[in-house]
Amino acid sequence: MSNAPILITGAAGFIGFHTATRLLQAGRSVVGIDNLNDYYDPALKEARLQQLDNFAEFQCVQGDISDKAAMEKLWAEKGPFKEVIHLAAQAGVRYSLENPYSYITSNCMGHLTVMEMCRHTEGFKHLVYASSSSVYGGNEKLPYAVEDPVDHPISLYAATKRADELMSHTYSHLYDIPQTGLRFFTVYGPWGRPDMALFIFTKAIIEGRPIPVFNNGEMKRDFTYVDDIVSGILGALDHPPVREGRKAPCRVLNIGNNRSERLMDFVELIEKELGRKADINFLPLQPGDVPETFADIRAINELTGYKPTTTIAEGIPRFVAWYKDYYNIES
Repeated sequence: MSNAPILITGAAGFIGFHTATRLLQAGRSVVGIDNLNDYYDPALKEARLQQLDNFAEFQCVQGDISDKAAMEKLWAEKGPFKEVIHLAAQAGVRYSLENPYSYITSNCMGHLTVMEMCRHTEGFKHLVYASSSSVYGGNEKLPYAVEDPVDHPISLYAATKRADELMSHTYSHLYDIPQTGLRFFTVYGPWGRPDMALFIFTKAIIEGRPIPVFNNGEMKRDFTYVDDIVSGILGALDHPPVREGRKAPCRVLNIGNNRSERLMDFVELIEKELGRKADINFLPLQPGDVPETFADIRAINELTGYKPTTTIAEGIPRFVAWYKDYYNIES
């Protein structure tokens, strides 16, 4: 196995942390970059980095991926990087209604800057980057397949992720940069993001506060456990696309659990694990949100053998156990 350094952008983030951990456990050398912004509690990001610092082959630089000078310095001092897992982004559908400018800076300018660095790296092998299931917008055909049209995003977050996919295709076509975009479906698990439903619900139930449940509970999601997501990321990394005639070395893949779960079943599992009932505040569907997601994962399965193995009945207890441990909550 090569031990040339691999770059992970957003290394202090939820998925970045788990991806870095898996690579380091396999003996890879990992360099991370993260701006440690305050979209959610930076202390959680710092705690993730403290876990990664236990590995001698890990280094992390605080910096902004949209800052060209900072990225050039990173490449010069820690690189060059011939494999990049680009996970840094401004996340969240609802927050994009409040702070749209941060999405253009992080998700579009940041993505362009990463591609520019890869473009000028001799012998560059593969850029794997995070897209999102939100690109499917208001599509009513289920499950969502990578061949489906994605021309009608219903949130700015989704629009920036679709823009990234289009920019990647252009750069692959022009400069022969192998790129794979991964459309993640509702990722959850230990060390998760505080703005995601599992974290919000667990915290509120423990504190005796009502939980917000949108669309009056008529929601379904393809909840995907983070370990399965990491397996998909690394499987994709090992299979860079190649140019085929006029077809650019570029692809997009879904990574999901390949099942659509009722949100209320999700809530019931949290209640069971905590041993207490939730006080539910039913609310209408939020702008930019969709009532159901469901991933068709045939493409990534055929390419890498990817098969998710973790059900929500297994994954939710693991998250709750981590949450209680991290926040020193007695059962």
